[in-house]
Order: sequence, then structure tokens, then C-alpha cells
Amino acid sequence: MKPAAAVVFATAVLGATAIAAEIPLADRKSGYEYMGRETRAMQDDDTANPGMLWVLDGEALWNRKEGAAAKSCADCHGDARASMKGVAARYPAFSTERGRPVNLEQRINICRAEQQQSTPLPFESKELLALAAYVGRQSRGMPIEIADDERTKPFLQAGRELFTQRQGQLNLSCAQCHDDNWGQKLAGAVIPQGHPTGYPLYRLEWQALGSLQRRLRNCLFGMRAVSYPSGAPEYVDLELYLMWRARGMPIETPAVRP
Repeated sequence: MKPAAAVVFATAVLGATAIAAEIPLADRKSGYEYMGRETRAMQDDDTANPGMLWVLDGEALWNRKEGAAAKSCADCHGDARASMKGVAARYPAFSTERGRPVNLEQRINICRAEQQQSTPLPFESKELLALAAYVGRQSRGMPIEIADDERTKPFLQAGRELFTQRQGQLNLSCAQCHDDNWGQKLAGAVIPQGHPTGYPLYRLEWQALGSLQRRLRNCLFGMRAVSYPSGAPEYVDLELYLMWRARGMPIETPAVRP
């Protein structure tokens, strides 16, 4: 977000009286629908989708024995094409041991530490993104199904509050862009609805694969708000709410975005 454009947009938003309202299920649209023909074609063709390079690396890591236990992911879970089908569509998911939801990257690191007796992978590292992309790829086309029960309700509510809370020097909320002004343009780019259907995804702007938390940090930076450390509970709560908000929409991992 360019500073001048952000200020102009913020002024317009702050002058509005409309209250953010959740997008009706029938009106939800993936960011894919706002892309140009060439970028859509890149996502649709696995031989042209740059994110598939990470998926291939993830497959190799899935079968590699790691840590003091000398175990691979496949030793516990077998063929990911069967065992991981639908898994990414359910994350973040509640962890009984931790008493709160964890996202897919955290779940991978829990397995590394507890099952493989290996060092957890750094957030946003190539290896962690590759494994998340490989697991996510197995759910492509499947509907997002986030648990909405007594255990997750407090965290869903925390994520909703963060989504609607005005933050930063621009005094903006996520909802003001992605609920109230989707489909309009900011600095020449269409504002999407903000559904996390394709993460980890390849952004042409980044020239790399990135996680949903990387995108959230970018948004906070654009709002001139304080961001959180990678893996912070605030991010996971917001991820949980965003995935619930996109319930029923198909997984696109690894998606491509401008």
C-alpha cells in the first residue's frame, strides 16, 4: 500500500458511516476471480505454477527421515495423497495439549519436535513453507470446514474482534477494506474479499511462496499498525476467523496472486 494512496483511502473510509457487515455466503469470491487471464492460467497449470516447486520440495521432505528418532512424516502418516486429504481445510484446529488452536505450520513443527525429535523449522523458512504447501496441495478443491464449537468459539471471537478492530496510524480495520469496500480499487488494484483459500501461495510481488501470516504482517504494515511475532496467538486467532469466514470455499493451494 503506497502511503499517499493509503491516506486518501483512509480519509474516505473514516468519513463513511456504514458499519462493517459480513459478506453473505452467496456473494463470497476468491481472489482468483479478480486476477487477469494470464495469472489465472499460471495458477491453473501445475507445470507453470511456481508454487509447485515448493510442493515438490515438500514431497521430498515428507519422505526424509529426520531427528534423533530417524523418522519421516511418511513413517507415521503414509501416503500424503490419502492421509492428508482434507487436513488443510480444517486448520487452524484446536490442540487439546496446548489448550488453543494451532495452524498448519505449528502442527508440522509439533510433529517434528515430538515425533521426529528434531528442531522445529523457522516460520517462513523454505522447508516449512514446502511442507505446508505439500500438505495443503492434498486438499485442493475441497471445501474449508473449520470447527465452530465450544472449544473454538472464544478464539473465533478473538479473531473476529481483531478483524473488525481499527488499528494503526491510519485507524483502519481489516473489515473496512475486505467487508465494506471489496471490489473497489486502491492504488489501481482491486480490493479482494480477503479469503485465505490458497495459502501458502506464490505472490508475483514477492517472487516467492509465503504464508498467510506474512500477508497479515504486510497488511498491518500498510495500516501502520504494530505487528506480532510470527506464530503469535493473535495471528492464529485471526487465521481461524478468516478460514471460518471462508467456510465452504474450495482450497486452492498453492494459489498464485499478483
